[in-house]
Amino acid sequence: MISRIDLRGDALPEGGALRDLLPRADFDVAAALDKVRPICEDVHHRGDAALIEYAQRFDGVELDRVRVPAAALTRALAELDPEVRAALEESVRRARIVHRAQRRKDHTTQVVPGGTVTEKWIPVDRVGLYAPGGRSVYPSSVIMNVVPAQEAGVPSLALASPAQKEFGGLPHPTILAACALLGVDEVYAAGGATAVAMFAYGTESCAPANMVTGPGNIWVAAAKRYFTGRIGIDAEAGPTEIAVLADSTADPVHVAADLISQAEHDPLAAAVLVTDSEELADAVERELEPQVAATRHVEDRIKPALTGRQSAIVLVSSVEDGLRVVDAYGAEHLEIQTADAAEVAARVRNAGAVFVGPWSPVSLGDYAAGSNHVLPTGGCACHSSGLSVQSFLRGVHIVDYTRDALADVAHHVVTLAEAEDLPAHGAALKARFGWKVPGQ
Repeated sequence: MISRIDLRGDALPEGGALRDLLPRADFDVAAALDKVRPICEDVHHRGDAALIEYAQRFDGVELDRVRVPAAALTRALAELDPEVRAALEESVRRARIVHRAQRRKDHTTQVVPGGTVTEKWIPVDRVGLYAPGGRSVYPSSVIMNVVPAQEAGVPSLALASPAQKEFGGLPHPTILAACALLGVDEVYAAGGATAVAMFAYGTESCAPANMVTGPGNIWVAAAKRYFTGRIGIDAEAGPTEIAVLADSTADPVHVAADLISQAEHDPLAAAVLVTDSEELADAVERELEPQVAATRHVEDRIKPALTGRQSAIVLVSSVEDGLRVVDAYGAEHLEIQTADAAEVAARVRNAGAVFVGPWSPVSLGDYAAGSNHVLPTGGCACHSSGLSVQSFLRGVHIVDYTRDALADVAHHVVTLAEAEDLPAHGAALKARFGWKVPGQ
């Protein structure tokens, strides 16, 4: 059901050569870009009319307006299953604990007497948030996007999720209920690239946003790439990934269950086990068969994901080699199921989120650990972070120098300006001191 890659014996290659040996899904955002470009520009020129037309074409629904009525949000929350509401409320509570602690304070540094630089943190003015609505419904993604934005102090939030035919053209009611629970009252029935274009350009009903965040399919990723520079984005999220670094102490039942848990997202989802124990690898393979057979979404998601080129069991000579492999892979989610798991986890450098030991599965992070589940994919964890309060804040330096403080350094500024053949830069200082800079 899952392939093997044997990296035991010879010394592991370095850098990109090692990455090239590891499994990864095909996710061609560049090819999708050509298809989303005309859609995005159509939304630019025709606004809500284009959104309504694309909802008919892509989602099979006839809309008379794109914005969700306030009454629909109120009704969705009132009709929400009490147990689901309690679970969402607990997820929100824990996420707020973690994200509230992330907010940075403004800080002033005295560089010299009379010369200070203050770093001031200012939230983005308006953010468009995206909640997917394809194979599954993701109220958890509403929480993971909204909570850090709110804790950052973003003054204007809007959320888009695809129109659903079975719900009269509205987004899924659990999505609407999560929005109501979080106090987000500006919600739109728009999906994929059209939603990103709506936020980037604005339409008659939706003001343009400065930033768009949230996971989505390849069309969402392509639209984000198209608008990068016009708006801020969190990431071009690809298919979800789990990597498990495990040794002989790991429970194969746990490992198999965790691999399956991410495989059920999407046929392109990646499930990778890295282990120095061939016995564990054999046991996990044996365990996959009955666990897969006992779950849902087998044929359309789980089997294609586990048998695809993006999933594998990687055999290594040692846990130390395993660490090198998972750092080269840069997984969205990385579980450490080894002896001394905390010590091993502390040495991981590249991962979106790290889950330590047998009692910290990825599923916990998806819903109720307090961490954020909007994380870098496709190896981007080697240079990017998951969504956080910092994603929605801009650091602005405020420079405040007195005359004496400027006079003390003016000759250095003039010297550097002339060294770069930018004499007007130096002249800007000379003008302040009667064209005779102190120190020269």
